[in-house]
Amino acid sequence: MRHILLLDLFSTLVPGGDGERGLVHREIADVLGVEAGAFASEFDATAYERFTGAYGDLPSTLRVIAARCGAAPTDPQVREATNLRQALSRKLLMAVPDDTLRTLAEFTAAGWRIGLVSNVTAETQLQWAGCPLEPYFEATAFSAEVGAAKPEPEIYLTACAALDVEPAECIYVGDGRDNELRAAAELGMYVIRTTEHSDSDPSWSGPTVTTFAELRELIGQTNSRPA
Repeated sequence: MRHILLLDLFSTLVPGGDGERGLVHREIADVLGVEAGAFASEFDATAYERFTGAYGDLPSTLRVIAARCGAAPTDPQVREATNLRQALSRKLLMAVPDDTLRTLAEFTAAGWRIGLVSNVTAETQLQWAGCPLEPYFEATAFSAEVGAAKPEPEIYLTACAALDVEPAECIYVGDGRDNELRAAAELGMYVIRTTEHSDSDPSWSGPTVTTFAELRELIGQTNSRPA
């Protein structure tokens, strides 16, 4: 049996930062000259387009959202807003619990191959290189690069293809946002939910861990999946 882990990113390996995102987005709205509530509403409404890169890079995306709010920000405004959003992404990517890094190192040393399956916007994908998590991942499937977002099968299958494995050979671990757990299970993956950073899918009745490090006990480092 192969040893394959496919992992979600936000609220699984690092905090989702929902509260912090709200504060930063209010700052961004102020910089762009739009009402904070309108910005939040349009930001949420464009989630799929942002995740799949439909609007291009971050400055272009912010211009689209501002326009949907009835504003036409200047170049300096867009640059300042871009910097705020990039700083948030960097901060979250750096906030990896030490025990999570140790767990990834132990699985890697034991011969596990690890891939990432993540719904992210363009700025996070660009900041992945050099973050503490990157060395442990053999393959990444970023939605903004793939052009598909969870729960669409394409993003999971892209990670499988990069690792040259079938979905049924994989263990998928995520917090459950975007219906990711059921979608992975429907592809034949063994699915484990984590609640360490967010209780995103309380309806999930399958295996659950409260910290990423608990995977060491649940699946071990030498067994490809639980019996």
